[in-house]
Amino acid sequence: MEVIVYNSKGEDTGKKVTLPEAVFGIEPNQHAIYLDVKQYLANQRQGTHKAKERAENAHSTRKLKKQKGTGGARAGSAKSPVFVGGGTIFGPRPRDYSFKLNKKVKSLARQSAYAVKAKAEKISIIDSISLEAPRTKDYIQFLSDLNVTGKKTLLILPDVNTNVVLSSRNVQKTKVTTASQVNTYDLMNADQLLISEEALSTIQTLFDR
Repeated sequence: MEVIVYNSKGEDTGKKVTLPEAVFGIEPNQHAIYLDVKQYLANQRQGTHKAKERAENAHSTRKLKKQKGTGGARAGSAKSPVFVGGGTIFGPRPRDYSFKLNKKVKSLARQSAYAVKAKAEKISIIDSISLEAPRTKDYIQFLSDLNVTGKKTLLILPDVNTNVVLSSRNVQKTKVTTASQVNTYDLMNADQLLISEEALSTIQTLFDR
């Protein structure tokens, strides 16, 4: 698949690049994408939730009333879950939600995510982007020139560019990452992928290993 290369002002450079068939042309594996996104979201969970159960409640264990003759149901201590302020039955406990996923599955998931975006024609190739200083205004103009304002965008660079990262971090619905750090969730969550021409070769190299 050939894609037009644009400059940072959204102008057609007259060049075209061919997206690597081994990455962008495969048949997407939806289950691999599901597993990788599921793992990513699970890893974001702190797992620090906690509710006091019966044994941890600070109430007295004194029997509230006599067993018989009151006309009501039998009652033990105020720790009973049936009373307001009592312990919680099977309440949440701190736990680790993360789980293992094989490297080959994660790699297939990322390839599949790229392929999904390529088939949907949601990929734009940028020859390069460089900002002289961190300015949010400049990054907003960059998005406007590419006609992606208001869309969820993911800019993929070959290496970390501090000025670009700082310029984009206050802009909603946009994220900047590198070719080696991009994950399946970010790829699928974006409406439009903005990939620098140099990062494209890095992506191909990563999957050729």
